[in-house]
Amino acid sequence: MALPERIANWHLPLDQDQMTLHEAFASIQAIALKQEDIPLIIQLVENPKWDLPGIDLFSGATNLHDHDYIHCLLARGVLPKDEAFTLGFTMGSTNRVTTTEERLYSFFAKYLYPKVYQMNDEDLRVFKDAVRLGYISDCTPLDKVRFEDYNHLSLAAAREALGIEKDLLAAYYAIEKKRYPDSRESQRL
Repeated sequence: MALPERIANWHLPLDQDQMTLHEAFASIQAIALKQEDIPLIIQLVENPKWDLPGIDLFSGATNLHDHDYIHCLLARGVLPKDEAFTLGFTMGSTNRVTTTEERLYSFFAKYLYPKVYQMNDEDLRVFKDAVRLGYISDCTPLDKVRFEDYNHLSLAAAREALGIEKDLLAAYYAIEKKRYPDSRESQRL
């Protein structure tokens, strides 16, 4: 099932950073899914609401609301490699992701998620790259941020306040663009 064009086309370029975080978030909300529209298996894996007490199965789990803010801050759309990057960077920003955790998440995303949400091998490479970028980034762990506190800031100022290095993202996006010449989401970075 292909995404409707208005959804597939949603993207805020990294250099388009003068709009406020609130404006950026409002733009993604116009095309966003609701939490109840997300298949249960994905919610069980990615939403902290489903964590067992004392057990964090996957580092960096966020609700869909916060996940959408992260898309805006990382300048990623909502196509498969965009999702892979957003999830991976969020997990990596916690500095707690183990190799086992990364492999387990990859297994879920490739084999157990419903077909339309599954990641292919290229998506998983982007996910793993993003985990490492989040780890080496000096940003605030993105799963711990109250994004509404930054709504009044421009995207540039919000990234700076959270320690999200625009230069680091831009350098990786240039690499991703070269690696995946047939990927719509990678080519628009």
